Amino acid sequence: MIRISGLSLPLGKNEKFLWDKAAELLGIPVQSIRSLTIAKKSVDARKKNNVHFTYSVDIEIDNTSQEARFVGHKGPCTITIPTPYRYELPRVSGSLPHRPVVVGTGPAGLFAALILAQCGLSPLVVERGMDVETRQKDVERFRTTSLFHPGSNVQFGEGGAGTFSDGKLTTGIKDPRCRKVLEEFVSAGAPEEILYLAKPHIGTDLLVSIVKKLRESIVRLGGEVLFDTKLTGLSLENGKLCAVQLTQEGQHKTIVTDSLILAIGHSARDTFEMLHQAGLPMEQKAFSAGVRIEHLQKCINQSQYGKFASHPALGAADYKLSVRLPNGRGVYTFCMCPGGEVVAAASEKGGVCVNGMSRYRRDGVNANSALLVDVRPTDFPSSHPLAGVQFQRQMERAAYTLGGGNYHAPAQLVGDFLGQKASTVLGSVEPTYRPGVRLCRLDACLPEFTSQSIRQALPLLDGRLKGFAAQDAVLTGVETRSSSPVRMIRDQTGQSPIRGIYPCGEGAGYAGGIMSAAVDGIRCAEYLISNQLTF
Repeated sequence: MIRISGLSLPLGKNEKFLWDKAAELLGIPVQSIRSLTIAKKSVDARKKNNVHFTYSVDIEIDNTSQEARFVGHKGPCTITIPTPYRYELPRVSGSLPHRPVVVGTGPAGLFAALILAQCGLSPLVVERGMDVETRQKDVERFRTTSLFHPGSNVQFGEGGAGTFSDGKLTTGIKDPRCRKVLEEFVSAGAPEEILYLAKPHIGTDLLVSIVKKLRESIVRLGGEVLFDTKLTGLSLENGKLCAVQLTQEGQHKTIVTDSLILAIGHSARDTFEMLHQAGLPMEQKAFSAGVRIEHLQKCINQSQYGKFASHPALGAADYKLSVRLPNGRGVYTFCMCPGGEVVAAASEKGGVCVNGMSRYRRDGVNANSALLVDVRPTDFPSSHPLAGVQFQRQMERAAYTLGGGNYHAPAQLVGDFLGQKASTVLGSVEPTYRPGVRLCRLDACLPEFTSQSIRQALPLLDGRLKGFAAQDAVLTGVETRSSSPVRMIRDQTGQSPIRGIYPCGEGAGYAGGIMSAAVDGIRCAEYLISNQLTF
């Protein structure tokens, strides 16, 4: 097999023509190509007068012994020998003395539990929130009635915070386990295109059933999943874990275990506090905070694709922007949701925070993205390990008050924000946040350095994406949960100094997004097996 990278096709051209282009490049009859598989597909929009698709394809030819002679081809396309990838489960010899416990069913917890189950170790999986179907109803009820459920919301419940996002699977990590994650998603019902798209995504509407199927796989393989069940205590002996305390519907029980994967997510603040009081070593970690910015999706399409903006083969355009300011702060867009909506992401009473989500088709009227500023431990109010949580909470409570005290979110037009005056009327962009927004000045709920940095950055970012700082683009606050403000210490064995505890995923400070969290879940399962079982 050889891989040809850099093949291009015009928009709307049938992908069957890749066979002809590959044959032409190799100088062989198309009939000599035995198979062709798309390895990667991306949009090349660098030249607005020539927007097209670029492909990498894996092909086999009839005379496989001749494939190597094409390697090293010089030209716009490159030819290499691809390295096949197949995830190998950790070798398990013997059995664990006690059942492993996984806390959390976000990407990290789900994939940690899945690997343990696939290895025959029957994990007990604990989730403080509800199953994904119940959770979906609770989230919709909150968005339509402002009735907040502290245990079942955008942050808590099966699938974690990522379920109510765009389901973006792009990542900066190069870990080969990413392929395992993608394959498991496809097995659970995700479209096969995520295996080769340069910017794969699933969409909130599809994630609901996919998450359920991943859970069903864990159970089918011998695992057990408990919902509405919270980790409320640790029992330690000589610096080692010996049991965990759980609370379910007011009932307390102790589970004897010496292996615990903590995949609690970035919003389990009461669990952070319990773990800190129990002596789990943790430290402050930088995060980011800011607002959501909304534009009309058609304007983003125009800026990114020019005359091709309405081409049906392209769909909704995305963007990724960043700038480093003279004050040393970084300002950047994050979790951009084409054709999506801004969602209510509170996990505590009396607080407002926002996130973004898209459905698979990304066919909404608006585009939205987080617009964030670096927040450093030196900005925190104290040296306490959980001071970053306090910093987040202050912003969220201020946003709750500014929004009217009914979970409406404070919002302001970009032009008014730059002009430092309260907004009183909307323009062409209708905010998508529900239960609703209250027009105001966002400075009242943002730290001064955040407001100043966003004001400085907006014109600069507009220079990189025309229309980004449009007068009637809408800013909605506050976005505080882009990542965890805490890191739980772990060593090269994956364990906390309290042996048997494996801090994992985004909440523990070791991931940022669905893919990296899922990969860290797999890695922590491997750590656990390696440390607990002898081969």
